[in-house]
Amino acid sequence: MKLHEYQAKALLASYGVAIPKGGVASSPPEARQVAERLGGACVVKAQVHAGGRGKAGGVRLARTAQEAERSAAQLLGSRLVTHQTGPQGAPVGKVLVEETLDIGREMYLGLLLDGSAGAPVVVASGAGGVEIEDLAAEHPEMVLRELVRQDIGLQPFQCRRLARALGLSQEPTASFSRHLMAMYDLFMAKDCSLIEVNPLVLTRDERVVALDAKVTIDDSALFRHPEMTELRDWSQEDSLEAKALQAGISYVRLNGTVGCLVNGAGLAMATMDTVRAAGCEPANFLDVGGGARPERVAQTVRLVLEDTNVRQILVNVFGGIARCDEIAQGIADGIPPDRRDIPVLVRFLGTNAEEGRRILQRSGLPVHPIASLADGVAVLKRLTAA
Repeated sequence: MKLHEYQAKALLASYGVAIPKGGVASSPPEARQVAERLGGACVVKAQVHAGGRGKAGGVRLARTAQEAERSAAQLLGSRLVTHQTGPQGAPVGKVLVEETLDIGREMYLGLLLDGSAGAPVVVASGAGGVEIEDLAAEHPEMVLRELVRQDIGLQPFQCRRLARALGLSQEPTASFSRHLMAMYDLFMAKDCSLIEVNPLVLTRDERVVALDAKVTIDDSALFRHPEMTELRDWSQEDSLEAKALQAGISYVRLNGTVGCLVNGAGLAMATMDTVRAAGCEPANFLDVGGGARPERVAQTVRLVLEDTNVRQILVNVFGGIARCDEIAQGIADGIPPDRRDIPVLVRFLGTNAEEGRRILQRSGLPVHPIASLADGVAVLKRLTAA
């Protein structure tokens, strides 16, 4: 679960990280009021779950409160298009209005999970304000890493070692270390998968301040943090993915035309490979789950077909915990009347597979039984060529 910048900074501040003075606004008059409290000169920042806001016009300097109000009026209600949003952009419902700072240096500081090491890792660089992925590709020597041992946690000496490598003097080193330890405490306490401060700035009077921030919470750990779920902004997520998440369905929307309905994540990935082998593209990743009842399957099918790009459905189910007859009944019940001409390719194996095939044959749907994924490739090629 991603947080907006203003939410991420509020969390960081609660753990002792210094952030700029400011406030969030949902209307132009609110933005003007915040700017007036800051003395007029400020920065107005669109709040969207995407990077690249500055290049897209989503971060604007204002010299007066009136300019801040005009900038907010232009941003609020618009859709900001960045290299991370795609052409549809992301809706701007709030802006963050903050003080300007006299910046001496910009740095990058992040905490994330290293899957290969099975532990958190601190990533730092003296080149702040740029995409860390580009920096790592072009100048890997500028990216510093400090692996955190799970049994003892982040240690002060590791913070000091990073600060020295960044070229910080004694007083900023102490402040940098306090900030990094606070970030680590937040990372562990809230089950974060990412905390990124880019840039972390050193002001000319040698204060360390988080000028921008991203925080992502592990979805699988949200049951431990019910207060965090209230921070989710559903408007920033794909509408179908948001609907699936709210219903507890494992669904990721893609750009293809073949809707996939599968039980088991590994089998779902193999099914998507099959679709590509046929020269097509999957419309989604979907794991219907091991104990899906007909009503849940029907809900899932309707969700898949809300994507108007879907032209075929490929069903690939191994009946273990799930029963093929119940999956079949859900498919027959879930396809709406205006989409009942859509071809349904079905591969059933396991529990009640034969009964499942009979249910679909009696449903009146254009069903194409397939015995193997190779058969599925052949049928998809034939259907797309027709």
